[in-house]
Amino acid sequence: MYRGTKIVATIGPASTDFDILVKMIRAGVDVVRLNFSHGKAQDHIDRATLVRRAAAECGREVAIMADMQGPKIRVGKFENGKIELVNGDKFILDAKWGENGELGNQERVGLDYKALPRDVRPGDKLLLNDGLIVLIVDKVVGHEICTTVKVGGELSNNKGINRQGGGLTAPALTAKDMEDIKTAMSFQADYLAISFPKSATDMEMARQLANIAGEPYHHKPLMIAKIERAEAIPVLQEILDASDGIMVARGDLAVEVGNAAVPALQKRMIRMARASNKLAITATQMMESMIVNAVPTRAEVSDVANAVLDGTDAVMTSAETASGKYPIETVEMMAAVCAEAEQSEYNKLDADFLNVEFTRIDQSIAYATLFTAHHLEVKAIVALTESGSTALWMSRHSIDTPIFALTPSQTTQRKASLYRNVRAFHLLQEGGSHAVLRKAEELLIKEGMVRPGDTIVVTWGSPMGEAGGTNALKIVRVGETYKE
Repeated sequence: MYRGTKIVATIGPASTDFDILVKMIRAGVDVVRLNFSHGKAQDHIDRATLVRRAAAECGREVAIMADMQGPKIRVGKFENGKIELVNGDKFILDAKWGENGELGNQERVGLDYKALPRDVRPGDKLLLNDGLIVLIVDKVVGHEICTTVKVGGELSNNKGINRQGGGLTAPALTAKDMEDIKTAMSFQADYLAISFPKSATDMEMARQLANIAGEPYHHKPLMIAKIERAEAIPVLQEILDASDGIMVARGDLAVEVGNAAVPALQKRMIRMARASNKLAITATQMMESMIVNAVPTRAEVSDVANAVLDGTDAVMTSAETASGKYPIETVEMMAAVCAEAEQSEYNKLDADFLNVEFTRIDQSIAYATLFTAHHLEVKAIVALTESGSTALWMSRHSIDTPIFALTPSQTTQRKASLYRNVRAFHLLQEGGSHAVLRKAEELLIKEGMVRPGDTIVVTWGSPMGEAGGTNALKIVRVGETYKE
């Protein structure tokens, strides 16, 4: 069954085996995420090499997404690795504790973010370990934040801290992130995900660093902004404009804005991304129970299906495939749920053409193609593209006709792995439109996508081989001879 929604899978200890990775790609992984919050630079370089090998084994291109750690504010380490906090306990977060090697105990723990005492006030609610533990700030004395435990539980080494409502001043790019961007560019990561951006400036800075680091390799990655701070919500449009896509990072976001606000925000973010011709990824706890169980809960299945119906480009796994027991089964289940949800989508393409203004020729061609495909019920839309932009624009609209991006660029092919309803194949654009159109037909027949006699719509740029120059559209019956 054809599936338009893409799957981003995080790899880690459970999936860093060549055979498992091959099986995951065959099961439906389109993009592999490397989480830079864990592991050393060399681990990520080795994993990237492994992904490229496994994708070649499967005969397809898979994109690599390098996900930066960002300024996650964490507690230090404990003497016994963890403590148990009880409701009503007094507990101190101490910015200087640990400077001389002291470890946390039942009374206090160190902080990796030394400016936290400056950012909080009495009465503030601090949420630890993704909101499972709640501390109320009583007072701040120099480098000590004195708190009372409101909701207790187990607190272990290096767990994250958020303030309800946001407002912590930590910069989006840390020194570690800057080094990690260089590492990611050394293996030409296709996507770079930036954690905790607060503004368009954060994304512009990250893009600049990535482009400089990628220069020796003539590589520019696409930038994904992870929306996980309360401050990012009011400036979402500016962040979108400065990025190539967003990730609805529901974990930290829920901690800052409250669980109840997240579903509606998810729908709004995906809608805004599509309207801005950008990508959207929905992430966090999508199949969480499959870390330990072979089947997901009904609620998880509904969650994935809902994200598909919202119009997300991709759904993402985290620990399910990185450290869970059933990485392959998780991908298979996600793929099945996505394909099924897409069957029930309502095609409302005509409404998309109302009040649209065109400023570019290539964008007008993209829209004209969709309109034609919709009304003639064609079998496939074929974009002969250098940069992939035409395929991306067409994929922002709800249409059940598959879009094929045929490109001579391997980089474009990989990047298109994340575009909803787009499948990319390698095709050299040489010998004039007559020869290229024939090659395109042969490729689609070989892949089993079309049969002789099917109607397809093809777009290209004349002259061929120049980025940003799509200016031609042709309705073709497969197998008929072309005349120049």
